[in-house]
Amino acid sequence: MRLRRLVLMGLFIGLSAAGAHIHIPGVLGTPALDSLAGYLGAMAFGPAFGAPVAAIRHLLTAALAGFPLTLPVHLAIAGLMAISAASTGWLWRRAGRIVAVVWGIFFNGAVEPALFIPIPGFGLAFFVSGAVQLLIASAVNVLLAATLCGALDRRGVLARWLQA
Repeated sequence: MRLRRLVLMGLFIGLSAAGAHIHIPGVLGTPALDSLAGYLGAMAFGPAFGAPVAAIRHLLTAALAGFPLTLPVHLAIAGLMAISAASTGWLWRRAGRIVAVVWGIFFNGAVEPALFIPIPGFGLAFFVSGAVQLLIASAVNVLLAATLCGALDRRGVLARWLQA
């Protein structure tokens, strides 16, 4: 990995840490504006860039909240966030922006919490109580990332970051 790319990844993780302090109120405690950098990274620089940013950012947010769902659950969620950012970034490049945005919101806001329904202690109540909050947080993060990526791309900023 080129040094420039590694430094950019560190910058995006730092942006995620800052976004981790801007929580979206609700029962889960951890949804915040921290996914923005992971999604932006995946859209702008590719899935392999955005996935670790998204995973690390979830762990930062969960740590700030005191790992309310336990460390093993938050590690699983971090893995799912990596998949979410990577797949959204892949779709951004292959299927188009609208498909990527809809997928990112749907996967992060509905599919991820639904995966916890069969786990004892979570169930349907967990899904119902958190899905709306997660959908709203996902929509804000993914839409802001898409807007920023489009604006930066139009100005040629992204290409210059990687070429210099």
